[in-house]
Amino acid sequence: MGSVNLGKLTFVPVGEAMDLVAAPVRRHIEQSGGDGLWVSAIDPELADTAAFCEHYDIGLDASANCVVVEAKRADRVWHAACLVLATTRADVNGVVRKHVDARKISFASMETAVSLTSMEYGGITPVGLPADWPILVDRNVADQQRVVIGSGIRGSKLLAASQVLAALPAAEVLAIAKQG
Repeated sequence: MGSVNLGKLTFVPVGEAMDLVAAPVRRHIEQSGGDGLWVSAIDPELADTAAFCEHYDIGLDASANCVVVEAKRADRVWHAACLVLATTRADVNGVVRKHVDARKISFASMETAVSLTSMEYGGITPVGLPADWPILVDRNVADQQRVVIGSGIRGSKLLAASQVLAALPAAEVLAIAKQG
């Protein structure tokens, strides 16, 4: 598995640059292997999707965002992650809320997301999330050959084969995106 060029970046197999990913991502890769995952260093100031895609000449349709949601029903509170292409957004209050069987759902606060994932805000990725979290992968993401996602830190990005994302623990592929 050699390097992959995309836009202005060269991604190397993640196993060759484990220092470029957050600790939970490293643990996941050490346990399951890094096949189908590549990593590239980036300017941390350009980690946000729009700035990243523009600067590194990578299409929004080749980039996916991972958002953490907080679900509630009665006294129970739990979290899930949604992975959608950067050209869409997750239908959190519709499809996602119903799918995770929550009465109320919202985006997790930055502090909560960072604390629970042990990842940097703006770099949160589905790779290495807590094993009991549902990971909802939008069908549009799964239909891509590969997508650029966070690495757990703002100073790099992962290039992930979509089948790797669909095979993550607790991952489900379904239509959760809406345009915009």
